[in-house]
Amino acid sequence: MRNKVVAGNWKMNNDINESINLISAIKRDITDSCTNVKVIICPPFTSLDTASTLLKNSNLFLGAQNLHFAESGAYTGEISAEMLKNVGCEYVIIGHSERRTLFNESDELINKKLISALANNLFPIFCIGETLEQREKGITFRVIENQIKLGLKDIDSKEIKNCIIAYEPVWAIGTGKNATPEQAEEVHSFLRATLENLYSKSISDDIIIQYGGSVKPENAKELMQMPNIDGALVGGACLNSDSFIKIIEAANKY
Repeated sequence: MRNKVVAGNWKMNNDINESINLISAIKRDITDSCTNVKVIICPPFTSLDTASTLLKNSNLFLGAQNLHFAESGAYTGEISAEMLKNVGCEYVIIGHSERRTLFNESDELINKKLISALANNLFPIFCIGETLEQREKGITFRVIENQIKLGLKDIDSKEIKNCIIAYEPVWAIGTGKNATPEQAEEVHSFLRATLENLYSKSISDDIIIQYGGSVKPENAKELMQMPNIDGALVGGACLNSDSFIKIIEAANKY
Protein backbone atom coordinates (compact mmCIF):
# COMPACT_ATOMS: atom_id res chain seq x y z
CA MET A 1 0.00 0.00 0.00
CA ARG A 2 1.30 3.44 -0.94
CA ASN A 3 1.67 6.01 1.84
CA LYS A 4 0.64 9.58 1.15
CA VAL A 5 3.16 12.38 0.52
CA VAL A 6 2.27 16.03 1.10
CA ALA A 7 4.75 18.67 -0.08
CA GLY A 8 4.46 22.39 0.57
CA ASN A 9 5.80 24.56 -2.26
CA TRP A 10 6.34 28.00 -0.75
CA LYS A 11 7.27 29.50 -4.13
CA MET A 12 8.76 33.02 -3.80
CA ASN A 13 7.41 33.64 -0.32
CA ASN A 14 8.82 34.00 3.21
CA ASP A 15 12.06 35.62 4.29
CA ILE A 16 14.22 33.91 6.91
CA ASN A 17 12.24 35.15 9.91
CA GLU A 18 8.93 34.22 8.29
CA SER A 19 10.37 30.81 7.43
CA ILE A 20 11.37 30.25 11.03
CA ASN A 21 7.89 31.19 12.22
CA LEU A 22 6.09 28.94 9.72
CA ILE A 23 8.28 25.88 10.26
CA SER A 24 8.03 26.32 14.03
CA ALA A 25 4.24 26.48 13.77
CA ILE A 26 4.07 23.37 11.57
CA LYS A 27 6.31 21.43 13.95
CA ARG A 28 4.17 22.57 16.88
CA ASP A 29 0.82 21.81 15.27
CA ILE A 30 1.44 18.54 13.45
CA THR A 31 0.19 15.59 15.45
CA ASP A 32 1.94 12.32 16.13
CA SER A 33 -1.00 10.55 14.52
CA CYS A 34 0.05 11.65 11.02
CA THR A 35 2.33 8.66 10.67
CA ASN A 36 1.03 7.60 7.26
CA VAL A 37 2.07 10.84 5.58
CA LYS A 38 5.52 11.99 4.53
CA VAL A 39 5.65 15.79 4.78
CA ILE A 40 8.11 17.80 2.67
CA ILE A 41 8.80 21.51 3.10
CA CYS A 42 10.10 23.40 0.02
CA PRO A 43 11.14 26.96 0.96
CA PRO A 44 12.95 29.43 -1.30
CA PHE A 45 16.71 29.00 -1.67
CA THR A 46 17.48 31.75 0.87
CA SER A 47 15.74 29.83 3.65
CA LEU A 48 17.07 26.33 2.91
CA ASP A 49 19.94 26.44 5.39
CA THR A 50 17.76 27.80 8.19
CA ALA A 51 15.03 25.29 7.37
CA SER A 52 17.53 22.43 7.36
CA THR A 53 18.58 23.31 10.90
CA LEU A 54 14.99 23.62 12.11
CA LEU A 55 13.94 20.31 10.56
CA LYS A 56 16.69 18.23 12.14
CA ASN A 57 15.36 15.56 14.49
CA SER A 58 11.83 16.04 13.15
CA ASN A 59 9.60 13.94 10.91
CA LEU A 60 9.60 16.65 8.24
CA PHE A 61 11.76 16.54 5.12
CA LEU A 62 13.44 19.36 3.19
CA GLY A 63 13.06 19.99 -0.52
CA ALA A 64 14.08 22.69 -2.99
CA GLN A 65 11.97 24.27 -5.73
CA ASN A 66 14.37 23.93 -8.65
CA LEU A 67 17.93 23.11 -9.72
CA HIS A 68 20.29 23.38 -12.67
CA PHE A 69 21.39 20.22 -14.44
CA ALA A 70 25.11 21.07 -14.47
CA GLU A 71 27.42 20.20 -11.59
CA SER A 72 29.00 23.67 -11.60
CA GLY A 73 30.01 26.42 -13.98
CA ALA A 74 29.17 29.86 -15.35
CA TYR A 75 25.43 29.74 -14.72
CA THR A 76 24.72 32.98 -12.90
CA GLY A 77 21.78 32.72 -10.52
CA GLU A 78 21.53 28.93 -10.69
CA ILE A 79 22.08 26.20 -8.09
CA SER A 80 23.30 22.62 -8.50
CA ALA A 81 22.07 19.32 -7.11
CA GLU A 82 25.23 18.94 -5.04
CA MET A 83 24.66 22.37 -3.47
CA LEU A 84 21.15 21.34 -2.51
CA LYS A 85 22.40 18.09 -1.00
CA ASN A 86 25.07 20.01 0.90
CA VAL A 87 22.48 22.26 2.52
CA GLY A 88 20.38 19.28 3.62
CA CYS A 89 17.79 18.82 0.84
CA GLU A 90 16.49 15.36 0.09
CA TYR A 91 13.83 16.36 -2.45
CA VAL A 92 13.57 18.82 -5.33
CA ILE A 93 10.60 20.00 -7.40
CA ILE A 94 11.29 19.74 -11.14
CA GLY A 95 9.11 20.82 -14.05
CA HIS A 96 6.59 22.88 -12.11
CA SER A 97 4.12 24.54 -14.48
CA GLU A 98 5.37 27.97 -13.47
CA ARG A 99 8.87 26.94 -14.57
CA ARG A 100 7.43 25.63 -17.84
CA THR A 101 5.19 28.61 -18.62
CA LEU A 102 6.99 31.60 -17.06
CA PHE A 103 10.57 30.47 -17.71
CA ASN A 104 10.04 28.46 -20.88
CA GLU A 105 11.47 25.21 -19.52
CA SER A 106 11.16 22.47 -22.13
CA ASP A 107 10.60 18.76 -21.58
CA GLU A 108 14.19 18.20 -22.72
CA LEU A 109 15.56 20.59 -20.09
CA ILE A 110 13.37 19.07 -17.41
CA ASN A 111 14.70 15.63 -18.38
CA LYS A 112 18.28 16.86 -17.85
CA LYS A 113 17.31 18.18 -14.42
CA LEU A 114 15.69 14.89 -13.45
CA ILE A 115 18.79 12.96 -14.49
CA SER A 116 21.02 15.32 -12.50
CA ALA A 117 18.84 15.07 -9.37
CA LEU A 118 18.80 11.27 -9.48
CA ALA A 119 22.56 11.08 -10.10
CA ASN A 120 23.08 13.14 -6.95
CA ASN A 121 20.68 11.06 -4.80
CA LEU A 122 17.95 13.68 -4.67
CA PHE A 123 14.34 12.54 -4.92
CA PRO A 124 12.61 14.51 -7.69
CA ILE A 125 9.00 15.66 -7.51
CA PHE A 126 8.36 15.61 -11.25
CA CYS A 127 5.47 17.90 -12.22
CA ILE A 128 3.26 17.51 -15.27
CA GLY A 129 -0.04 19.02 -16.34
CA GLU A 130 -2.12 20.52 -19.11
CA THR A 131 -3.25 24.10 -19.74
CA LEU A 132 -6.89 25.14 -19.92
CA GLU A 133 -6.62 25.45 -23.70
CA GLN A 134 -5.27 21.91 -23.98
CA ARG A 135 -8.03 20.51 -21.77
CA GLU A 136 -10.71 22.32 -23.73
CA LYS A 137 -9.27 20.87 -26.96
CA GLY A 138 -9.59 17.39 -25.46
CA ILE A 139 -5.86 16.61 -25.65
CA THR A 140 -5.13 16.28 -21.94
CA PHE A 141 -4.01 12.64 -22.18
CA ARG A 142 -1.83 13.35 -25.20
CA VAL A 143 -0.09 16.22 -23.40
CA ILE A 144 0.39 14.20 -20.21
CA GLU A 145 1.76 11.19 -22.07
CA ASN A 146 4.19 13.37 -24.03
CA GLN A 147 5.46 15.11 -20.88
CA ILE A 148 5.96 11.77 -19.12
CA LYS A 149 7.79 10.13 -22.02
CA LEU A 150 10.09 13.09 -22.73
CA GLY A 151 10.68 13.91 -19.07
CA LEU A 152 11.60 10.33 -18.14
CA LYS A 153 13.78 9.68 -21.21
CA ASP A 154 16.81 7.52 -20.27
CA ILE A 155 15.56 7.10 -16.68
CA ASP A 156 15.57 3.39 -15.96
CA SER A 157 13.41 1.13 -13.81
CA LYS A 158 15.65 1.49 -10.78
CA GLU A 159 15.79 5.28 -10.97
CA ILE A 160 12.06 5.83 -11.52
CA LYS A 161 11.41 4.23 -8.13
CA ASN A 162 13.05 7.29 -6.56
CA CYS A 163 10.70 9.71 -8.32
CA ILE A 164 7.42 11.24 -7.20
CA ILE A 165 5.02 12.33 -9.95
CA ALA A 166 2.86 15.40 -9.35
CA TYR A 167 -0.13 16.00 -11.61
CA GLU A 168 -0.98 19.67 -11.51
CA PRO A 169 -3.46 20.98 -14.09
CA VAL A 170 -2.08 24.39 -15.02
CA TRP A 171 -5.57 25.87 -15.18
CA ALA A 172 -6.12 25.05 -11.51
CA ILE A 173 -2.97 26.67 -10.08
CA GLY A 174 -3.41 30.03 -8.42
CA THR A 175 -6.72 30.59 -10.22
CA GLY A 176 -9.13 29.52 -7.51
CA LYS A 177 -10.37 26.80 -9.85
CA ASN A 178 -9.64 23.19 -9.12
CA ALA A 179 -10.14 19.89 -10.84
CA THR A 180 -12.93 17.80 -9.42
CA PRO A 181 -11.77 14.68 -7.59
CA GLU A 182 -13.13 12.66 -10.51
CA GLN A 183 -11.18 14.72 -13.08
CA ALA A 184 -7.99 14.36 -11.06
CA GLU A 185 -8.52 10.63 -10.54
CA GLU A 186 -9.08 10.12 -14.27
CA VAL A 187 -5.66 11.60 -15.07
CA HIS A 188 -3.94 9.78 -12.21
CA SER A 189 -5.36 6.48 -13.46
CA PHE A 190 -4.11 7.30 -16.98
CA LEU A 191 -0.69 8.10 -15.53
CA ARG A 192 -0.47 4.69 -13.86
CA ALA A 193 -1.38 2.98 -17.13
CA THR A 194 1.27 5.03 -18.96
CA LEU A 195 3.93 4.19 -16.38
CA GLU A 196 2.98 0.52 -16.60
CA ASN A 197 3.57 0.64 -20.35
CA LEU A 198 6.90 2.42 -19.91
CA TYR A 199 8.17 0.30 -17.00
CA SER A 200 6.09 -2.40 -15.31
CA LYS A 201 2.90 -2.96 -13.37
CA SER A 202 4.76 -3.25 -10.07
CA ILE A 203 6.45 0.11 -10.63
CA SER A 204 3.15 1.67 -11.69
CA ASP A 205 1.43 0.26 -8.61
CA ASP A 206 4.13 1.53 -6.23
CA ILE A 207 4.97 5.00 -7.54
CA ILE A 208 3.61 8.00 -5.65
CA ILE A 209 1.42 10.31 -7.74
CA GLN A 210 0.43 13.52 -5.98
CA TYR A 211 -2.24 15.98 -7.02
CA GLY A 212 -1.40 19.67 -7.18
CA GLY A 213 -3.69 22.50 -8.18
CA SER A 214 -5.44 24.69 -5.59
CA VAL A 215 -5.45 21.99 -2.92
CA LYS A 216 -7.16 23.38 0.17
CA PRO A 217 -8.57 21.97 3.41
CA GLU A 218 -12.02 22.26 1.80
CA ASN A 219 -11.27 19.86 -1.07
CA ALA A 220 -8.46 17.75 0.42
CA LYS A 221 -10.72 15.08 1.88
CA GLU A 222 -12.47 14.32 -1.43
CA LEU A 223 -9.19 14.31 -3.37
CA MET A 224 -7.37 12.07 -0.88
CA GLN A 225 -10.18 9.50 -1.04
CA MET A 226 -9.47 8.80 -4.71
CA PRO A 227 -7.64 5.46 -5.11
CA ASN A 228 -4.86 6.76 -7.36
CA ILE A 229 -4.15 10.06 -5.58
CA ASP A 230 -1.25 9.65 -3.15
CA GLY A 231 -1.08 13.04 -1.50
CA ALA A 232 -0.72 16.63 -2.60
CA LEU A 233 1.71 19.23 -3.85
CA VAL A 234 0.34 22.27 -2.03
CA GLY A 235 0.84 25.90 -3.03
CA GLY A 236 -0.85 28.82 -1.30
CA ALA A 237 -2.47 26.72 1.45
CA CYS A 238 0.96 25.60 2.72
CA LEU A 239 1.87 29.16 3.72
CA ASN A 240 -0.43 28.89 6.72
CA SER A 241 0.23 26.21 9.31
CA ASP A 242 -3.43 25.63 10.10
CA SER A 243 -4.50 25.00 6.49
CA PHE A 244 -1.40 22.94 5.72
CA ILE A 245 -1.93 20.71 8.75
CA LYS A 246 -5.57 20.13 7.79
CA ILE A 247 -4.45 18.90 4.36
CA ILE A 248 -1.88 16.61 5.98
CA GLU A 249 -4.54 15.25 8.33
CA ALA A 250 -6.88 14.56 5.40
CA ALA A 251 -4.09 12.68 3.61
CA ASN A 252 -3.35 10.70 6.76
CA LYS A 253 -6.99 9.71 7.21
CA TYR A 254 -7.64 8.61 3.65
